Amino acid sequence: MDTTDFWASITSIIDADFTPEGLLSLDSYAADFISGRLVYQRFSPQQQYGCSAGGNANVIATLLAGAEDCANRTYPPTLSDYQRERQRGAKQEEAIEKWAKVVGLWTEHVEDQLSQTLGDLIAQGGEAEVYDHGSTLIKSIGLDYFIQPVFALDRITLHNTFFPETALKVIGFGRNQKGEFKILAEQPFICGEPISEPEIEEFMRQMGFELKNPRNWTYVTPEIYLSDLHDENVIRSSSGTIFVVDCDIRFNTPELRQGGIRTLSNHVRFIN
Repeated sequence: MDTTDFWASITSIIDADFTPEGLLSLDSYAADFISGRLVYQRFSPQQQYGCSAGGNANVIATLLAGAEDCANRTYPPTLSDYQRERQRGAKQEEAIEKWAKVVGLWTEHVEDQLSQTLGDLIAQGGEAEVYDHGSTLIKSIGLDYFIQPVFALDRITLHNTFFPETALKVIGFGRNQKGEFKILAEQPFICGEPISEPEIEEFMRQMGFELKNPRNWTYVTPEIYLSDLHDENVIRSSSGTIFVVDCDIRFNTPELRQGGIRTLSNHVRFIN
């Protein structure tokens, strides 16, 4: 199966509204992805492992969003780039929502449901609401920073790749009362103290990142862009281990104008 056949297969599963046969095929593709038999060249091998660490739901949603992202759709020439991106995002949301409803991973009115089942909302920012779930946290992640689900899912994949100790596992999807799309993810709760910005800079330097803009705590490599890495998002445990619990991490493509060289590929191949 080549790249064209693979994405055509995913698209046909979406168009058929996720029949039992289609769901079996999706599960099979996800199993191949997690085992490494299916190589998705959007990611490096380490990043594909990070995607797999986000769980089966993360892998399948990534493939559904990828199918819509590379679909050969035409848009009216009067649309701006932003409007085209919004429409691409809406198609990705639609595919993931259909699948999540069929397999029981969809939550309507996310805030009400999470507050009833999990308890206290303990943090809220531009990207996510965070709920206390005992030894773990539940994050309701929106698309304000990303527009398209595929990029929000990339963020989970990349976080898991670089910061596996605080890996995010996707447990579902939903919409809030405003109708905004949400990704629900679970993350270990880490108890610790914030560290200073010079310590964060040294920690990231040891990981190969360069401080690009201290005003918004941005670090880069030619391949990865990472921001919002301030002292509330990085903590030191009682044992002295440093944990990154939250950040805005994405592929450093030339479009970001941060010296990035990463290009995104939709090519896939199967290893026999």
